Amino acid sequence: MISTLLVANPKGGSGKTTLATNIASHLANRNERVVLWDLDRQRSALRWLDLRPEELPRIIPFGSREEEKLAGVNWLILDSPAGLHGKSLTRLLKLANKVLVPVQPSLFDLDATRDFMRTLSEAKAVRKQNTFVGMVGMRVDPRTRASSHLEAFLGEFDLPVLTCLRNTQVYVNAAFEGSSIFDLPANLVRRDLEQWEPLLEWIKD
Repeated sequence: MISTLLVANPKGGSGKTTLATNIASHLANRNERVVLWDLDRQRSALRWLDLRPEELPRIIPFGSREEEKLAGVNWLILDSPAGLHGKSLTRLLKLANKVLVPVQPSLFDLDATRDFMRTLSEAKAVRKQNTFVGMVGMRVDPRTRASSHLEAFLGEFDLPVLTCLRNTQVYVNAAFEGSSIFDLPANLVRRDLEQWEPLLEWIKD
């Protein structure tokens, strides 16, 4: 049975592709058969797949000939576009078992995400608990005032806050190589892997 995970936030630059590619990589490293569906016009996730070295665990792009031939896919990861709303959102929610909403600690991100969270909470699939929603803080520096604003914002919703990922260049540098933190030596990303643990448990639960 395939599990479908939607990464969604209408705000561009919120960290959707970072989450989607790293999750896909983690699952592939666990010998899961993973398909990554890039729905964004910029096609950043597909570009990342093009850069991915052949020796790393394979992630299949949605709609490719390889995907069509692949039996027994375990996971479909959807990297959604900016501006997702209305019928497009409803259609994707019907596909998804779970939705991850990345949120950055900025005024504009919080304002855009607040309206989106209201829309999500009113969606039929979420109200009937056919689809479950979790939130993730992105590029968070706990020493800043912005982090305090993010913490207060996340507390507004009756939804699990799964983790907060720190602001580090490790994600940026890995992306340039078509890899993720899960493809790097554990001793180099130990702190980041610890931050991911509750998020990964929620995904697999």
